[in-house]
This record gives sequence, structure tokens and C-alpha cells, in this order.
Amino acid sequence: MQEEPSIDYKARLQEAHGTITVLKHRIEQLEKMIFGSKHERFVPTTPPAGQLTLELQADATHEVNVTSTQKIAYTRSKTTLEPKSTEHPGRNPLPDHLRRVEIVLEPEGVPEGSIRIGELISEQLEATPSELYVKRFIRPKYALPKSSGEEDGTKILTASLPVQPIDKCMAGPSLLAQILIDKYMDHLPAHRQMQRFERSGVSLPYSTIISWIGSSCKLLQVFEEALKQEVLSTGYLHADETGIKVLDEQKNGKKVHHGFFWVYHTTVKKLVYFDYQKSRNRTAAQSILSTYKGYLQTDGYEVYDDFDEEEQIHHLLCMAHARRYFVDSLNTDKNRAEYALGQMQRLYAIERRSRDEGLSVEEKKAVRQKEAVPILDQLGKWMKEQLGEVLPKSPIGKALAYSVKRWEKLGVYTQDGRLSIDNNAVENSIRPVALGRKNYLFCGSGEAARRAAMIYSLLGSCKLHGINPLVWLTDVLTRLPMQPINQIKELLPHNWKPLQD
Repeated sequence: MQEEPSIDYKARLQEAHGTITVLKHRIEQLEKMIFGSKHERFVPTTPPAGQLTLELQADATHEVNVTSTQKIAYTRSKTTLEPKSTEHPGRNPLPDHLRRVEIVLEPEGVPEGSIRIGELISEQLEATPSELYVKRFIRPKYALPKSSGEEDGTKILTASLPVQPIDKCMAGPSLLAQILIDKYMDHLPAHRQMQRFERSGVSLPYSTIISWIGSSCKLLQVFEEALKQEVLSTGYLHADETGIKVLDEQKNGKKVHHGFFWVYHTTVKKLVYFDYQKSRNRTAAQSILSTYKGYLQTDGYEVYDDFDEEEQIHHLLCMAHARRYFVDSLNTDKNRAEYALGQMQRLYAIERRSRDEGLSVEEKKAVRQKEAVPILDQLGKWMKEQLGEVLPKSPIGKALAYSVKRWEKLGVYTQDGRLSIDNNAVENSIRPVALGRKNYLFCGSGEAARRAAMIYSLLGSCKLHGINPLVWLTDVLTRLPMQPINQIKELLPHNWKPLQD
């Protein structure tokens, strides 16, 4: 009689337990995506080392012995206490640059002989719809006097019209700038802008608005190459990518193509550059990074690993992405996840203190070498030890595997005070694109996607420098037709100075 093969029930039970843990984690992640908060704040259950504590033990209360008692007698006298007055700080003052409309309210029945001793001023913020107005250019015509011996015929002298952004267009620079801001910064599609103009009593066809957008973007294209060169010259880039749907007339059936904005952000000059590509492969990144020299910080997307072979590029990764895996593991392996998050919190505390103290680049590097490097060495060693004790497919297993594989690149930021611990700077620049996708859903063509990338670059750079994008766009649309091509860089957001009135 043949013996039945023995079944390792313990191994099967362990495997089933791992599968259940993974499936429960997936359900929790899906529920978080649909219903949950997006923040990744971590509050440790035990305070980190060095944090102020009272150092009281709960058991110590049982050791307190009562040695003596004393009866205290007192007489309460009823007194009336005035409530403590607290002055309300009041509203924040309204900006001084806003136009004021003064309304004087005189009280009724003021007796004769009363003396005005002051006044009370209350301010209220009001609004009127955006004003469309007509700028009328009046050019007097002069008939020049005839000179002796001149043939018959009268010469007429008139002034020339100012050079306009779009030739023979009835829209001025400020209206063109407003349309671009509404579409690319406030994410208002052209057909909604058309409806808003109609409420103001001006009927503008949809095709006209689209034509103005295209012509304005064509004029602004002179900034594209100049901005790219400025970004690539800084020696330190954050890189990331985000999807965008684009209509593709060459595709049968579904005519939507999934393209990508590749985003390059530099904290050195506070500039951002969006590059539209049809794919998310190495070739798309190579088109920009082929001539780049310096540090490149990414989120760990495998395509960027190919640039490790380039001698002129030093690749580093984002601690926030590694941290995110441990945040997702809190519900399945709290002890290990909390320990890793606590150590990472110490690393971020060092960065926050350096920033608050205004340390120089060299001082930041010295602080990181002294305080952050020992934490990184110890944490990396601990992760390698724990990796062999957890299930590979569990959330904590994936978190440990992700970090262990990339730990050397995650610590590169300690080698230079210019570098950041994470890639959050470029992720913040991408957020407006995510909002825009919800409103206009897709770009009408590949050319429209490239135009959008250029405008996102310029408006994003304005935001990084605290520049009002409407003021900047109005100014550069006015000046561009007369600006020499070799002086284009002077109008980029980080170099721009408005014309003096």
C-alpha cells in the first residue's frame, strides 16, 4: 500500500495567513483611495529619543505613602468677580491697493452745536464681475502742406498703431492673458469662458477663443528653449511624470491616447519645465537628459535607473516614497512600521531644524554627516535584518524590500547641502495638472498638449517666484513682438522686471 504524501499544514496555514493579510491590505488601500484622507501624517505612540518627557512611571504612584494628614478649615466669602475681558483680534485688514468707495452715514437728529470728535470706520469687501472694456485708438489725420515745385496730390500723416501680440486681432494683451490664466491656471475650459463672456454681453465664438489661445501660445514658444536651458544648467533636478489624455485622430475606435508630461524642477533657480511625450519609456527622458550634467532626484521609477550608467549624472531617490510604503504597513505590522517611520521622522527633523536656522549649504552638509548618516546606517542595517523575517508579499515585506534595494541612493542627499531629502518639490508642481484633467478631461491634439506643457512651465515658474501670473503674461505679451530674440531670457519669470510707467 502506497503511503500518502505528508502535508505540511503549518506551511499552508502560514501561506494562507499571508494571503489574507495581503488581501486585507488591498481592501484597506482601495477604501482609503475612495473614502479616506490623503495625508500621510505619522504620530508615534512612543515619543522619539530626545523629546521632552516628564519621565513618570505609572507604577510609581503605588509607592507613595501618606505620612501625615492635616485638617484645613476656611470660610468662603461670596464675592463678585468681573469677567476677564478678552479683546477680539478682529479681521485681517483688507489690502491697501484695493479701490475704496466711501459711504458716509450721518446719524439722525444731531442737535445743533454738536462737535464731531472722530469717526468709526468699518470696511466691507465687495466684488463686481470682470470688466470687458474697449480700448479705442484715435489717430488724427493731417494733410501736409505742399512744398514749392511739388506735384499735385496731398500727403496724409497719421500715427502708427502700437504693435499687437496678434496682428489684426481685436483682443488686447490683457484679455489674451486672462484667457490663458483661466484655462491653464484656473482650469476653465474655453466653452465655459465663452459662456461667461456672454453674461457680460459680449458674444465670442468658441472657435475665436481657441484661435486666440493657439496664437498666444505660438508667440510664447520663444520661451520654451530658453527655459529648458536655464533648468538644465542648474546641476540639480527633481524629475517626475504624470499622465494626460490626448485625442489621436490616427487611432481607430478609441481615439484617446495616453501621453505623459515629464516634469523637471530645479530648486536652485526655482524653475519648472514640462515636456510632453507620447510614452513613458527611456527614450522620452533621454530627449531632455542626454546633455544634462549634475544630480537627478526621482521617485524610483525604473526608467531612471538607466541613467546610473551615465558618468555625468548622479542619481538619488526620494525618502518620502520609501516612507509611504511603511505608512501603508501600519495596520498589518505596527511595530516594525512605527520603528521605521520614527527613524525617518528623526531624519526629517534634522532637515526642518536646518531650514529654520537658515544654515548655509556647507553647514547643512556638516549637520547631515554628523547626525543623519549614523541614523541612515543603523536604519539600513535594521531593514536588512528584518527583511528575512517577514513574508515577501506582505505590506511590510514590500516596504522593506523597496528601501533595502534603494538604500544607498536614498542617502545620497547627505553628500551635498543643496540636495533635498525627498522629491516633493516636483510633485507640488504637478498638482495643477491633476486639477486640470478633471475639468477639461483631455487635450485636443498632440500640439495642444505641447502648448499646455509650455504654459504650465511658465505659470509654474511664476508661482515659484511669487509673481502674479496675470501681470507677468500681460506684460510679456505686450513686449514680446518688439523684444530682440537674444534678450528673451530677460523676460523669463526669474529674470523679469516690469516696465516702469
